[in-house]
Amino acid sequence: MISKENKKKLIELKEYVALATINSKYNNANIELIKYMTGEVKSPGVYVTLNKPFKTIESDLKNSKVDTRIIIFIDAVTKTVGGEIKKIDQCLFIGSPENLSDISIAMDQAITSLKGKDKFLFFDSLNTLLLYNTAETVARFIHFLAGKMRIWKVKGIIISLEKKANKELIDELSQFCDIKFEM
Repeated sequence: MISKENKKKLIELKEYVALATINSKYNNANIELIKYMTGEVKSPGVYVTLNKPFKTIESDLKNSKVDTRIIIFIDAVTKTVGGEIKKIDQCLFIGSPENLSDISIAMDQAITSLKGKDKFLFFDSLNTLLLYNTAETVARFIHFLAGKMRIWKVKGIIISLEKKANKELIDELSQFCDIKFEM
């Protein structure tokens, strides 16, 4: 659950980069955050998925009554696992979580294509990036991403599964963020 205190902090900030660490019920936490962004905040946005294929995420969100028509998805999973890729307006399929340049270009295209000023970017997740890249590379990429989120003037949420092994990286990345909260 997003605590009332954290919701208040997020509401007070017009634009932000938030680091959300999730201890359990990862899927539920992601859905709750997206429901918050599309429902309470009423923002269109971009969902970068490095963990689950677009079709799975879209289905989960629709089953939870999330309006997925206002979300552009960036899928770095489907090609990696050999899934079927059909050209869809709502989703950009990229090679793999290893290709940070493609992820960056896709995010830029998706964010700039959204109408209006109030937008969000949801990045799922740091842990998957660490499977394909070194901690140093991930730290540099997240620093770059936080800067881009500020230039784009979006509400940015970066997801990390809380793990003791990642504590040092989480602490380092927290300095790039406006708020860090646990779910």
